[in-house]
Amino acid sequence: MLVKDGRIVDDSYTAVADGEALPPAGAVIVSLKRFLAEYDALSLRGAPLGVRLESSESPEALGDKLRAVSLVVLHIPYFKDGRVFSWARQLRTRLAFGGEIRITGHYLRDQIAFLARVGVDAFELTQNLSPDDIAAAMREISNVYQPSVDGRRTIRELRAVRG
Repeated sequence: MLVKDGRIVDDSYTAVADGEALPPAGAVIVSLKRFLAEYDALSLRGAPLGVRLESSESPEALGDKLRAVSLVVLHIPYFKDGRVFSWARQLRTRLAFGGEIRITGHYLRDQIAFLARVGVDAFELTQNLSPDDIAAAMREISNVYQPSVDGRRTIRELRAVRG
């Protein structure tokens, strides 16, 4: 199940394992390794393309090929691995990625609002989280201190407006 913008949505992408044949049509998600090795063939398919990055794989590895990608899946192998926060922010800021950023793997409810602040807009449900958990987590931070890619005004900016 996939939650995007606080609601369950159909996943139009098919995850394809390395070595597995691609479906004849439709959106696919492939590993970074496969994406780089088969870039020409993948880009000629004429269908949306997603790339799965493990937390040890920087999005900078996509290089200028990022322009062919409509979805980046950031996989968290265990909840203590926080590199995906940096990768999501980097995708949105330095790499100017405008497509979907999706989180999969082992993330916690406490991390959801912070992941959204750095540019994540979709979450693959885990056994421990429901769509209601994700929606509630997204509402838990009412005011923010630090600026981020979500464009929310900081407490300092709000105070300056009030005068």
